Amino acid sequence: MQASTNDSGSPAADNHNPQGGDAIAVQTSEAHSPPQNTTPTQAGGEKLRRSASRQASIQMGDYNGAEYVDIGEALPSPTAEKFKKVSVLPLVFLIFYEVSGGPFGVEDSVGAAGPLLALVGFLVFPFIWSIPEALITAEMGTMFPENGGYVVWVSSALGPYWGFQQGWLKWLSGVIDNALYPVLFLDYLKSAVPLLSHRYPRSIAVLILTVGLTYMNYRGLTIVGWVAVLLGVVSMLPFVVMGLLAIPRLKPSRWLVVDLGNVDWNLYLNTLFWNLNYWDSISTLAGEVDNPRKTLPKALFYALILVVCAYFFPLLAGTGAIKLNRELWTDGYFADVAKIIGGVWLSWWIQGAAAMSNMGMFVAEMSSDSFQLLGMAERGMLPEFFGKRSRHGTPLVGILFSASGVVLLSWLSFDEIVAAENFLYCFGMILEFIAFVVLRIKQPAAPRPYKIPVGNIGAILMCVPPTILICVVLALSTVKVMVVSLIAVMIGLVLQPALKFMEKKRWMKFSVSSTLPDIQDTNQETTQLVT
Repeated sequence: MQASTNDSGSPAADNHNPQGGDAIAVQTSEAHSPPQNTTPTQAGGEKLRRSASRQASIQMGDYNGAEYVDIGEALPSPTAEKFKKVSVLPLVFLIFYEVSGGPFGVEDSVGAAGPLLALVGFLVFPFIWSIPEALITAEMGTMFPENGGYVVWVSSALGPYWGFQQGWLKWLSGVIDNALYPVLFLDYLKSAVPLLSHRYPRSIAVLILTVGLTYMNYRGLTIVGWVAVLLGVVSMLPFVVMGLLAIPRLKPSRWLVVDLGNVDWNLYLNTLFWNLNYWDSISTLAGEVDNPRKTLPKALFYALILVVCAYFFPLLAGTGAIKLNRELWTDGYFADVAKIIGGVWLSWWIQGAAAMSNMGMFVAEMSSDSFQLLGMAERGMLPEFFGKRSRHGTPLVGILFSASGVVLLSWLSFDEIVAAENFLYCFGMILEFIAFVVLRIKQPAAPRPYKIPVGNIGAILMCVPPTILICVVLALSTVKVMVVSLIAVMIGLVLQPALKFMEKKRWMKFSVSSTLPDIQDTNQETTQLVT
């Protein structure tokens, strides 16, 4: 095993590891304290050289000298390695619930634009947005297989300040997104339980639902993963039955109805965007995945097929089997469609499936949000207490923060939640695209276990269509959503310096995990990799 050294033979002070997996940072004490003896330890049959001590707190942007020991695969932290990792099948359904969860909520696309544009949108939009985002997630997630995901990508490419902004925007958009699922859950049940239409019973129901699902997240990610598999099968089964029952009723001419002069483009694009984004969210769980370099790309591929089919075929059956009334196509309308096609029993089944689906989306999104906070704490971007795990291996503080945000935002309406979440998410995606291109250019030699088979020009061109789409979504936002979202952006711009001030004053404790590679001057690392 070899370690990087500078010309004098001492560990290279400015070295870092962009791939986040092929090497592990071993902090030396030369940079900030007198030399200390190290003790060899046995780990998985290999001897690793580690320092006897690690600084309790490291200024962000201030990095100690580090040696990198080639071990082929990044080791998990001692705290995390005790817990079982997530395999391919649960990961597929976690991605499915991060992105989709089934056709619940796609009804507005028909109401906004009619059957033809709705069907075409869910076939074409994945090529413009979902596939590029999933491919970038596969490449960057295997390059940096650790919790924190896109926060680490942006930090490596643009520096810790912008990495924090990415974390703030994506966490906030994730929490806003999660506030939507109790709303959808109750929208599907209120026809069967009219009491849920009233303000106070609805608020109590949201609180009870949030507490119950939050506890499930607390119990462990592997449990959440297999629960997602079960919920996925249960929630999609009634749509398979509905599709079969709809075959005798289908009239293909109903699929071709379009009125370009009567299209709510804002609602239409926001509905497509909301239902086909968040492929990158799974990257914040990469540190909890079994062999993420192979598992993550496979899971993203299988999940992409599952998501597109879960949207397109129910829409095909619903719009082709019943007479069109666009005003009725709002969230929750699939239950009525099922009643027309199969009867009351199928309608109840769809409503139950909607409840199961929203449970799955909630726990998957909360897992991503909470582990992102844990990953940021391990990078020294958030106070150390965010990095503490429960006895089940879950980020307790991150879960509580995310759940609190859901409860506070659950009073918003469906359309307001979708629009606000999309606005913030767009800013975060712009930073991701920039980071992807910058790392391709500045770190061409960095190991990428999965690499999109295009060159630098191809990487830039691949980001153009989704970037144009982002600009369109932002331009169509209402003034209210735009103002609220920009205020949230400005809060992030001042929050990072405020946290650094608290760290400097030692009001809060910040630390960088000793098992993570340093991410700093990308140009120096590229030079070292090439030479």
